[in-house]
Amino acid sequence: MKVASVQVEIKDDETKEQRILRVESILDTLKGYNLIVLPEIWATGYFSFDRYKEESEPIDGPFVESFSAKAKALSAYLFCGSFVEKDGDNFYNTSVMFDPQGRRIASYRKIHLFHYGSDEGKLLTRGHEVMVVDTDFGKVGLATCYDLRFPELFRRQVDLGAELLLVTSAWPHRRLMHWNLFNQVRALENQCFLISSNCVGTTRGTLLGGHSQVVDPWGVVIASGGEQETIVKAEIDLTQIKHIREIFPQLKHRVLTGSSEWREDI
Repeated sequence: MKVASVQVEIKDDETKEQRILRVESILDTLKGYNLIVLPEIWATGYFSFDRYKEESEPIDGPFVESFSAKAKALSAYLFCGSFVEKDGDNFYNTSVMFDPQGRRIASYRKIHLFHYGSDEGKLLTRGHEVMVVDTDFGKVGLATCYDLRFPELFRRQVDLGAELLLVTSAWPHRRLMHWNLFNQVRALENQCFLISSNCVGTTRGTLLGGHSQVVDPWGVVIASGGEQETIVKAEIDLTQIKHIREIFPQLKHRVLTGSSEWREDI
């Protein structure tokens, strides 16, 4: 199947509406792709914390509606990245996935909110649901940026049947080594394909890292972006997963399976 990760440049002099129109025009070039992935809070800009509440929307707002229509127009699965969702008095970092008919088949509220040099943890409420969604090509686990540092989330997704992991992100350049390692390790340790979409550009004084990736179940990066706006394209075959897990059955050899309890003190 043909997959694409759109690596979006964040420009401080660009409005949310302008950026959405620009990204929609990029998506229009991807007719024929089966799955498309976008980054984290790319429309507002992750580091534009002062705009979070002003530019927040309900889950059935115009941002989600527009990308529902785009998924249908492209006849593709579209993981449109995340936006700031308003639900009552709470705000969430919520990513959304659509099927080729434009139906919203999943929304994932980021579980691990970032606090280090970020106001995300102060402004937003974390999610409580591990998200795995059924698609025509298999089960897909959804994650957002800082989630990459927590292997137990991805292992839980694998236990729920995930064979493909999708990660939307706004990862900074100064921790690019960590980003590259986590992309490969999460795919390798879970024997899954992984597709990540990261932002590029300098926004609010932070240089974003780019290097969006498609990684195979052996941890091999089969496609990667650099540090400019680009589209990372690849073809993957999820039928390889069963074969790899049979010839190298590491998931069956687990001894420590971890705890299913949630921490509520953070």
